[in-house]
Amino acid sequence: MLSDVDSQVIEAYGILNTSISKDDAMLWGIPYPGSFVVDEAGIVVAKFFHDTYKKRDSPEILIGAALGEILISDDAPSVAGGDDEVRITASVQGGKGTIRQGIYRHLVVHFELGDGLHIYGEPVPEGMIPTTITVNGPPGFITEDPILPPTSPLRLEGLDVELPVWSGSVDMVIPFYASGELASEVRPLDMASARIEIDVRYQACDDSACLLPKTEKLALDLALDVVDTPALSMHKGHGQREGNYSGTPHLLRLFARKARKHPLGLPRFILKTLRLEREAKKRARESASR
Repeated sequence: MLSDVDSQVIEAYGILNTSISKDDAMLWGIPYPGSFVVDEAGIVVAKFFHDTYKKRDSPEILIGAALGEILISDDAPSVAGGDDEVRITASVQGGKGTIRQGIYRHLVVHFELGDGLHIYGEPVPEGMIPTTITVNGPPGFITEDPILPPTSPLRLEGLDVELPVWSGSVDMVIPFYASGELASEVRPLDMASARIEIDVRYQACDDSACLLPKTEKLALDLALDVVDTPALSMHKGHGQREGNYSGTPHLLRLFARKARKHPLGLPRFILKTLRLEREAKKRARESASR
């Protein structure tokens, strides 16, 4: 843990949250939320940043980035499909496969292709089937663009085209997380688990012929989980996993330090918070009356 009272380290890394002005004295000085992964030589080998502090990457994802591999625990939810030519496994990386608000997990779709077979990336000529993965879940289940490994070029002299292909062992990753609609930090869970449906569309070929296109339909039932909260009054009573440590002394020291540097900052912060809460209640009433 690093104490960065005047945000000197934050500014040195270039991650000072510039969307917050100095008028917001109680909040000014915080960074954009994210993580740097640094190797033993001090070289940044990966970085993960998001548009809100409510999004976080699973520790397994950060450790995997440091090691340069995808780590799947033995107890991770997993489902298998495919056939003898193309074996497919879908597994969840991070948090033993649980879904928590704002916590990123990775759905890892692993292809094991038979000798001499390949599958296509995009773009491909009309009539050929690129590999696509579609993931659906309940409202509040959010997926992001897939993370795909590099393709290799395959030259088809007869068609005079060069195609992007994968062969051997291939891992395709779909990041996902839950918004407050599915698993909120301000209310108990609405359900114990959520079903995730995975459609994998592909066509396997060798150098002379192609197998028929296939769509593999897989499904995973993933447990929902609450978030961990400190023992602060504002976080208690929401049905979350409350810590047995008190953050109140630290919060009071922060407010005292901010108040000394910006005497009007705390009143402005309180007034702004009350105004936002009043506007939120007004919008909720207007929405209910429609």
